[in-house]
Amino acid sequence: MIAQLSGTVAHLSDDRLILDVGGVGYAVQVTRAVLNSGLRIGQTLVLPVETQVREDAITLFGFASHEEQTWFRLLQSVQGVGAKVALAILGILPPDALQLAIAAQDKAQLARADGVGPKLAVRIVTELKDKAAGAVFIPAILNAVAANVNNSAAQDAISALTNLGYGRSEAAQAVACAASALGDKAALTDLITSGLKELAA
Repeated sequence: MIAQLSGTVAHLSDDRLILDVGGVGYAVQVTRAVLNSGLRIGQTLVLPVETQVREDAITLFGFASHEEQTWFRLLQSVQGVGAKVALAILGILPPDALQLAIAAQDKAQLARADGVGPKLAVRIVTELKDKAAGAVFIPAILNAVAANVNNSAAQDAISALTNLGYGRSEAAQAVACAASALGDKAALTDLITSGLKELAA
């Protein structure tokens, strides 16, 4: 099983590249993060790789980091999420944002990805919630709760910002930053006001 490739970029396209490894060209489907990293033909590249073997094909998937690779696997543990959908999700939500969206149960963020409808978004946040909480990234809102920030006020502030049209995960992140700055006795109105300033920044 191929777990990593190191070679020279021989070709680039919209969703894949060819990596020349000792004279052998490996076609690798890569995430948006890899493609957006300023790759050039002839550049040396080391890629964490996931190998998927099907009856009719062997496909290599390349990632910008091991965290991306971990989430690629986690996403596919959910029924209805295949490699294509997992790549689409990672294309709009990098690992830290994805974990925050799942921890905040922000189905709307996930539903932005191609191939993710409302029902699948619910399934993803439900099935991965516990795994998200135990992953490498710890979202700011979870840190705030763990530090005994006035949880009731924080939750009310998140609800208020969500009612104003902000996504649940971005509202949670803004309130967590506000709570961290204001302290554990922060009032609801102060959390909302400070959270709005965070979102406007």
